[in-house]
Amino acid sequence: MSLLRPLSRLLIAVLVSASTAVVAADAARPRIGLVLGGGGARGAAHIGVLEVLEKLHVPVDCVAGTSMGALVAGTWAAGMSPATMRQNLAAADWGDMFIDDPEYAELSHRNKQMARRFLPGSESGVMADGVKYQPGVVTGQKIKLFFNQLLRANQGERNIEDLPLPLSVIATDIGTGERVVFRDGPLTQAMRASMSVPGLLAPVDHQGRKLVDGGLVDNLPIAEVRERCQADVVIAVNVGSPLLKAEAIGSLLTVSAQMIAILTEQNVSRSLTLLRQGDIYIKPELGAITAGDFSKHAEAADLGRQAAEAMRPQLAQLSLDEAAYLAWWQGIEVRRRTSPRIDEIQITGLNKVNPAAIERHLHVEPGETIRPSAINHDLLRMYGDGWYESVDYTVLTQRDKNILRVMPLEKRWGPDYMRFGINLQADNSQGTSFGLRAAYHSTWLNRLGGELLVTGDVGSTNRLGANFYQPLDARQRFFAEATTGVEQSRLNIYQDDRRIAQYKVTESGFGTYLGVNVGVLGPLRLGWLQRHRYYDPDIGVPSLPKADQAFGGWKIGLDFDQFDRMHFPTRGWAAQLSYFDSPEAGYSRADANLQGAFSLGGTVFNARFRYTGSPRGALPVYDAAQLGGFLNMTAFAPNQLIGDDVRYAGLRTEQIIGSLPLGLRGDMRLGLALEAVQLGKRYTETNRSGILDSAAIYLGGQTPLGMAYVGFGYSTSRVSNLFLFVGTP
Repeated sequence: MSLLRPLSRLLIAVLVSASTAVVAADAARPRIGLVLGGGGARGAAHIGVLEVLEKLHVPVDCVAGTSMGALVAGTWAAGMSPATMRQNLAAADWGDMFIDDPEYAELSHRNKQMARRFLPGSESGVMADGVKYQPGVVTGQKIKLFFNQLLRANQGERNIEDLPLPLSVIATDIGTGERVVFRDGPLTQAMRASMSVPGLLAPVDHQGRKLVDGGLVDNLPIAEVRERCQADVVIAVNVGSPLLKAEAIGSLLTVSAQMIAILTEQNVSRSLTLLRQGDIYIKPELGAITAGDFSKHAEAADLGRQAAEAMRPQLAQLSLDEAAYLAWWQGIEVRRRTSPRIDEIQITGLNKVNPAAIERHLHVEPGETIRPSAINHDLLRMYGDGWYESVDYTVLTQRDKNILRVMPLEKRWGPDYMRFGINLQADNSQGTSFGLRAAYHSTWLNRLGGELLVTGDVGSTNRLGANFYQPLDARQRFFAEATTGVEQSRLNIYQDDRRIAQYKVTESGFGTYLGVNVGVLGPLRLGWLQRHRYYDPDIGVPSLPKADQAFGGWKIGLDFDQFDRMHFPTRGWAAQLSYFDSPEAGYSRADANLQGAFSLGGTVFNARFRYTGSPRGALPVYDAAQLGGFLNMTAFAPNQLIGDDVRYAGLRTEQIIGSLPLGLRGDMRLGLALEAVQLGKRYTETNRSGILDSAAIYLGGQTPLGMAYVGFGYSTSRVSNLFLFVGTP
């Protein structure tokens, strides 16, 4: 006992002495403010600067950031080391982050249908006071979820005022042009607002303001750190993009980018006049790295490190000894925390949408903890239903209860929409055709989520149709569906590779179905389909027969689609199976279409197998299988091959040769396709026999205008086809 007392006194004396030394050192050193400017992807250079500050043991008393600088500053102030930041940026898929929707396989089947038939981004709200449009190309859904994961939102919301290091985040009020400074409130919201590039990312609504990128008014907020912590020394890091040269400006996009860059450069120039003797200005030489080059984050970080190393003598004057620096950093660094067990789940903010539509995607149960990757996946599936502007969450503690609050924001331009589509196609066998499509889409007609879609097409094919979709339960597993429409098109008839006639085809009909949605795989339907087809000779021999046939029958089918992309997928599979039986016409029709894709590096391999046949009777000519056209026996003209008992196989390989810019999912590919088909009973090209083949080479991809391709197909049957397509099928 006598030995313990002296030891405890000695330990206390050492601790008091160390604490006094740290306080004295802290009091003696200058107050340091760190400024991290905006610059998009170029802002990754800030990480390299932070690495040098860490290496030289330079403490900071407050930090201010704009745009990408706000992301780095906020994450660092919340306790994440530069090394961990590097790892997180390397793990992020930045190309995908600027695409709000989950990958195609995760969309609801109804949303997949909309994506197939209408142009991306064409959705416009039909409101009582007129037409309203989406506020940006990207709403920022995945970006916000990425911020949540960075800052461990599953463990509780991080508020700026609670951070151990004073932080200021700069944004712009797009309505007034005023500078807005976040010094309190949710950190992830402030970071998201500061990064809202006008026209690309939707503004953030905050206290009645619409906030966008702070770079418009204060891209290098030196004045803010002077005020925030009365900084004696400012370390300012400028990563702004240089102005484009005059000869590089030739489009609306480049003009807009230049206008923003001019505004940014002007306010940066003003900020630089506030630097004093003893302040440190760092401007990394980032060369050709642009604001959108997020894939070059590691290179940008290295260049930032080099720029900071060049200022080593000045920075070294601000260094602390190792013990004092560690004491400072330990007050900021986030200790390992455990996620709280959730006691209650709340869904807030819904108006039209039934909460059960949210709950069906949520896999967190009371008594469980939240895994960031799992809840992000759940929220993206919710967003994929297409009814929300954003879907976010927070974890709160109220009355000793841990509450998971899910916060879907319904589209303010919904729930009724106009949608549009367009297509242009040409081939050397049939010439050119075009089409314009418009639709009125009304959603959430009732509490179960009823929808009405009315579409109209004009052009080479004229069509008017309506579809009513009614879920039968709140979680939308079961549904009833009714369709009706009338269509007028033209059908070319071929014999011996020559077009011998053209029919004008008029079809009307209706269908009623009951179905079940099998998760996000797709629907299984059973119902009655009634059709009336009238074939009238338009071009050809006057004696050609007319046809007028009404027929109906039971139809069962499934439509599963797990491709990662709508057109030109890189992986996944799809299966469409159906069986139609017409008692009055005395036949049945079975269809199977199976597809798969996988990739190795930048090469994609695809396979497709198709069967159409008549298990009972024979397919009549008015309901026979039709082949020809792109990747459907490419060498032949569209619908050149008509018959029964069709067995088709196609293999193709595609080399990815380019990717679309931020905010657009897709790429451009050079492809080679090999196809073969065997027809049992032929209604056209009756002089052909055996297996027909086709080979094609093409350039294609998914674009903002829909699918696009151009190519050439050839068959050993000595037929060929040159083709072009742009738009929605």
